[in-house]
Order: sequence, then C-alpha cells, then structure tokens
Amino acid sequence: MPHSSDSSDSSFSRSPPPSKQDSSDDVRKVQRREKNRIAAQKSRQRQTQKADTLHLESEDLEKQNAALRKEIKQLTEEMKYFTSVLSSHEPLCSVLVPSTPSPPEVVYSPHPFHQPHVSSPRFQP
Repeated sequence: MPHSSDSSDSSFSRSPPPSKQDSSDDVRKVQRREKNRIAAQKSRQRQTQKADTLHLESEDLEKQNAALRKEIKQLTEEMKYFTSVLSSHEPLCSVLVPSTPSPPEVVYSPHPFHQPHVSSPRFQP
C-alpha cells in the first residue's frame, strides 16, 4: 500500500524551521493587517460622520416642516378672516348690487369663491 500524504501524517505535524522567506512573509502579513486595520478605522469614521450629517439634516428638515405647518395654519386663519370680511361686505357692496333698477348682466353669488352666473332675461328658462 503506498504511503499517503494527508495532514495526519507525522512528518507534516512539525513546523519547519523559520526561513528568510517565512519571516518576510510574516512582515508582509503584519503590514497588510495594519493597513487593513487603518482602512477599517477610516471607514468606520466616515460611516459615523455620514450618520451625524444625516441626523443634523433630519433635525433641520423637522424644524422647516414645523415652520411650514405653522405658516399653513396662519394662512388658513387669514383666509377664514378674509372670507368672513368678504361675506359681510357683499350684501352692502354697491358695485355688486347696483342701485339702478335695471337688472344686472352678471351677479356674483354669495359664495366666498365668486362664480358669476348670467341673470339676463334672455338666458332664463
């Protein structure tokens, strides 16, 4: 039976004495590990910086959103006020309701968003 060369063989269990080639390989391995360690550290720093930047941007956008919501609320209240003023003004307005007895061609509806309609006798059913 031929002699097999597997790892359990006693001739392979001993490590050979260190040679000049092995020590230079070890130096390269140590240098490669150090270089990789530094690269990993820089990568983690960049990742942390990116997360910090995103967090600050998120906070800024939240503040802008709150300010815009506040402005929407103020503008909505202002619109309600002006709609109310217009509604109370319309019945008294001499421009919308002329004092002359002739029927107007166009009359504005009391709705806050004026949708003119024709009130001429020729268009009535």
